[in-house]
Amino acid sequence: MKIVCVGGGPAGLYTGILARLRSGGRDEVVVAERTAPGTASGFAVTLGEDILDELYRTDPVGAEGVRAAAHVWGDQVVEVGDETVHLGGRYGYSIGRSRLLEVLTARARQVGVDLRFETAVAADGDLAADPLTADADVVVAADGIGSAIRSARPGDFGTRIAHGANRYVWFGTSKPFRAFTFAFARTDAGWIWFHAYPAADCVSTCIVECTPQTWRGLGLDTMAADDAMRLLEGIFHRSLDGESLIAPPGADSSPWLEFREVRNTSWRSGNVVLAGDAAHTTHFAIGSGTVLAVADAIALAEELYPAHGPDGGFEPAVDIEAALAAYDARRRAAMAPVQEMARRSMQWFETVPQRLEGVDPVEFSWSLLDRRGDQGPLHRRLHEATQLEPVRQVRRRLTFARRLRRALRRGEVSAVATLTGCP
Repeated sequence: MKIVCVGGGPAGLYTGILARLRSGGRDEVVVAERTAPGTASGFAVTLGEDILDELYRTDPVGAEGVRAAAHVWGDQVVEVGDETVHLGGRYGYSIGRSRLLEVLTARARQVGVDLRFETAVAADGDLAADPLTADADVVVAADGIGSAIRSARPGDFGTRIAHGANRYVWFGTSKPFRAFTFAFARTDAGWIWFHAYPAADCVSTCIVECTPQTWRGLGLDTMAADDAMRLLEGIFHRSLDGESLIAPPGADSSPWLEFREVRNTSWRSGNVVLAGDAAHTTHFAIGSGTVLAVADAIALAEELYPAHGPDGGFEPAVDIEAALAAYDARRRAAMAPVQEMARRSMQWFETVPQRLEGVDPVEFSWSLLDRRGDQGPLHRRLHEATQLEPVRQVRRRLTFARRLRRALRRGEVSAVATLTGCP
């Protein structure tokens, strides 16, 4: 089997890695990326325990590389003006996007994936005419939210793109956040807020968001990127501890975005399948983009190599068309509730100004915590109790124990070394 993955992000790279591993190195796997190595945009992405479990299950060696490069954030806090509310019992992992791609690229090269950077595939959408894809058994369109392959076949995938109301921008910051932090600040033009979490030892990701009215009222719609950063540093001076914001690579005079929700009624057209942001997007407030891209790769590899062979490896699917159809059905079914949950989260943030008016910060933070509708009365009482330091200490210790147990269960080699010191 020949598999060509178009796009060198997590979906394309991890599909390539697993295809080589599950085929025992027999099959030809190409990952083609139009940009040069090391040109990743953005600062950091978040990971959770479930996806780490899946990484260790499918490729323990590669998983160790990802885990060793990731940072743990051990708490969540909400800052409303001068008040801080603790959410408690929550933790996660984050890793710089460029570092993640370095780790996955190195692993792909190690297992024999044919990596081709600065390679544009079928720029006109004609895959049959491109020498790289003309003889491919499977083409994985993992070329991002603006997928050229998907766009060239709009009728095949039934693509629908909806736009969120708020404006947002990705920055880095020199403040080393240890907790995942939501900070809300009132300005003369309305409320503005950020989502922040670790990216590297001395850098954090900081996503600033606001309504269109506040965006225009502050002049951010016409302001140069440097001037916008200086203004936002002043607004968030307390939450940033006076530290600086860092512009994203290649930022122009207007780096602000509207969220685009991508949905497709089919992820398959002939021997072409969609994966990652080409197939779906979820609002950044739930932090699942990379997780879902990796999940796509795992599902696709498992459908293409479904059965154990006599040598301990996996046999390829007898019917590739049926395997791609199974992948399509499996992942679309899994994505539907996730995208609905993400949409509810996005809509909650679009109503932040109304939710903040005249509401106690603890009550507001509970609304943020329950914005997906998955919390119960007991969770609410625990949230209120968590504002007491003794309760927070107990929850930190329980969370530490839960995290260590999970790491040991999946076989993290570095678990004891990296989970040092009980809070």
